[in-house]
Amino acid sequence: MNTANTTEADLRRQRVFDFLDRHAIRYTWYEHPEAPTCEIALRYCSGDGARHCKNLFFRNHKGDRHYLVCFDAEQRLAIHDLEHRLHQGRLSFASPERMERWLGLRPGSVSPFGLINDPAHHVHLFLDTRMREWSVYAFHPNDNRATVVIRREEFARYLAAVGCSYEFIELY
Repeated sequence: MNTANTTEADLRRQRVFDFLDRHAIRYTWYEHPEAPTCEIALRYCSGDGARHCKNLFFRNHKGDRHYLVCFDAEQRLAIHDLEHRLHQGRLSFASPERMERWLGLRPGSVSPFGLINDPAHHVHLFLDTRMREWSVYAFHPNDNRATVVIRREEFARYLAAVGCSYEFIELY
């Protein structure tokens, strides 16, 4: 990588690729214009064969627990309904400062790949149960100018390698 023109986003992306490569996790990826929302990202993903995931980062009312929630990018979730399904008390979106602290990310680039930046395993990951049915997922590689396409089995290997706590739950 040419460090003279390297941005912080490039470094975050490369860290994901280095982690996946180091653990022999297979994936493909492609670049596209900046896509800070799922609605924008879906414009650039046509034909990649993956189900694209929306990733939301929450905190509990005390601010001492943080949750990453992943589900189908074409679905919507109401926070009140999510609170009842997760049984974690009142939730709110975590601040950009909390996102940076716990996932090493900025808004618009949140993905499960941010868990590589949480060696203390503070963040708990909730995945929608429907994701078990999908054969291929798509996430930003901690940079919203690219998309990683990864098979379900390889993503499971990623979760094992990163060592985070996670569970599948019916979200809608």
